[in-house]
Amino acid sequence: MESTASPRVLVIGLDPRRVPGPWDPEPVAEAIEAGLAKFAEHGVGVETCLFGLDGRDDVEAIVGNALRAHPWECVTVGGGLRHSDDQVELLERVINLIRRHAPDAAIAFNSNAATTYEAASRWIE
Repeated sequence: MESTASPRVLVIGLDPRRVPGPWDPEPVAEAIEAGLAKFAEHGVGVETCLFGLDGRDDVEAIVGNALRAHPWECVTVGGGLRHSDDQVELLERVINLIRRHAPDAAIAFNSNAATTYEAASRWIE
């Protein structure tokens, strides 16, 4: 999802529809959309960089390209990357990509998909 306002916030996270497992991704996908809608309500530009865990994505390339696309004020890292012990190395890679490609951006963490705007708003003016 992209808002029409000039992009200021990049949201990096897992595409719930591409995370393997016996679970229903739709509630998470809906929560992501609801969380992103708050950016438009506040006139804050946002873009997403979602990737799967199904092995089809070159995460470094996808995240690196998104980080280089604009000068970001804030990069928010989703909970799917942070809340799983299985994803520690992937989280480290993402944080280091942020440090490398968006060193002036604040880094925020949401508590869940619906609180993404609140997380970013702590760091943007």
